[in-house]
Amino acid sequence: MDDPRLTPARPDLAAKYLEGKVKAARFVEGHQFEIADALAPLREAPSGDAALLTQALKGERVTIYDRDNEGFAWGQLNSDGYVGWLPDRALAEPGAKPTHKITSLRTFAFPGPSIKLPPAEMLVMGSLVTVLREDGPFAVTRENWYLPRRHLGAIDHLEADFVAVAERFVGTPYLWGGKSSLGIDCSGLVQVALNAAGTGCPRDSDMQEDGLGRALSAAEAGRLQRGDLIFWKGHVAIARDAETVVHANAHHMATAVENTGEAIARIKAAGSEVTSIKRLT
Repeated sequence: MDDPRLTPARPDLAAKYLEGKVKAARFVEGHQFEIADALAPLREAPSGDAALLTQALKGERVTIYDRDNEGFAWGQLNSDGYVGWLPDRALAEPGAKPTHKITSLRTFAFPGPSIKLPPAEMLVMGSLVTVLREDGPFAVTRENWYLPRRHLGAIDHLEADFVAVAERFVGTPYLWGGKSSLGIDCSGLVQVALNAAGTGCPRDSDMQEDGLGRALSAAEAGRLQRGDLIFWKGHVAIARDAETVVHANAHHMATAVENTGEAIARIKAAGSEVTSIKRLT
């Protein structure tokens, strides 16, 4: 059965590319938009108080299949395929192809070439922007925002160590569905970190367990390496070394570094066993 999280299909409407594969009253071609807001919530239902499934970052592309009259649009993110409802106000017609991405945890976009000006926006790691020119220490985007050049990388910039990226999020508050240093969940941390290093990654921990790396044998699991992923039902942690993990978790309500054995014991006491340990290389 197709995963509903990744399948833009409802009884009344589905994506045209699914015709013949799913049942729906009608099939529609989607329309491409880009995320204009710094951070857009993708929700389970067209309501501001519906469950947060994930977040879309500025510059991401999304295919929209339906729009209601209450300010919401239903579609599929192009990056990881997640399906849900976005606020209409967060969408814009696609502009010029992004040239750069935010490489700092977050940065301010200023309305002119001075850090003393009140910021026009705040952007988070992984946001995509189109730089038109440089002005001293700033890069000027098509929105006429002035971004600190040291917080930007070229669109093809890759971090060398995804674990080091995850470690930079230590102290970030835990947020179910979150994908930024303002709030992040366990699988969001894995996805953001791996994406920064150039590795495609599904959104949710069960998808990651199914799709990433190879499962370690019991003998290998006793010798954890940096970058190994430890999975439980509904949770994932990243090994920093043989002794510690970094993970966004609801126990600490933050991204934290924890002794691996203590984390496994604590989570086991709460009723969940390790389901697998995966190695990416």
